[in-house]
Amino acid sequence: MFDERDLLPISSIQHLLYCERQFALIHLEGLWDENRFTVEGDILHERVDMIHHESRKLFYQEYSLNIRSMEIGLVGICDLVEVLYTPNREIETICPVEFKRGSAKQTDVDLVQLCAQAICLEEIFAIKIPKGQIFYLQDHRRVDVLFDNCLITKTKGLVRRAQELLKGSFTPLPVYHPKLCDACSLKEICCPKIISSRQLAVSDYVKSQISFNRMEYITEGLSND
Repeated sequence: MFDERDLLPISSIQHLLYCERQFALIHLEGLWDENRFTVEGDILHERVDMIHHESRKLFYQEYSLNIRSMEIGLVGICDLVEVLYTPNREIETICPVEFKRGSAKQTDVDLVQLCAQAICLEEIFAIKIPKGQIFYLQDHRRVDVLFDNCLITKTKGLVRRAQELLKGSFTPLPVYHPKLCDACSLKEICCPKIISSRQLAVSDYVKSQISFNRMEYITEGLSND
């Protein structure tokens, strides 16, 4: 069980999956910068947060629900949790719904966030949650997400890795990937191109010196013979 002070924000798992350096810059060094994508995402969630809850007979919707898991060490907010009750007013199903500004992605970055929410909800309500949904604003539709063993294992593994990085207090060096780095809100802070090129230059220099020293050693050995 985790202490309240050691709980990781669920959003940090997304940052970690996107880039370990981004995760460390935000959650270890406390750095953040806005770009168009983060601002649009904030505006979308502000609209969601304006609604608190809705109820229709056996169907209930709760917006901006605070959640946490003391077992794996997570804390966060669900955009929307939909609850279906039995006629006896017992919970039949729970479905977390996450709102995203863009369209469905090729990676699991959104899926692990939703899965982390489900893990928290399962602990809170002591009920198995088989699936959730993501509403993509650009596509104007919901996408079902099944919480299978593969996704659950991946999500829990990312949580453990995030906790390791925080305990180690180490910010990884950047590795420049044009598609990821150019879309990152921390690009100007991270300077992946500059640092990566400097790393490459230093690496090349070290390799050249090693090769040079090896050649000197071989030459010296031949001359002594």
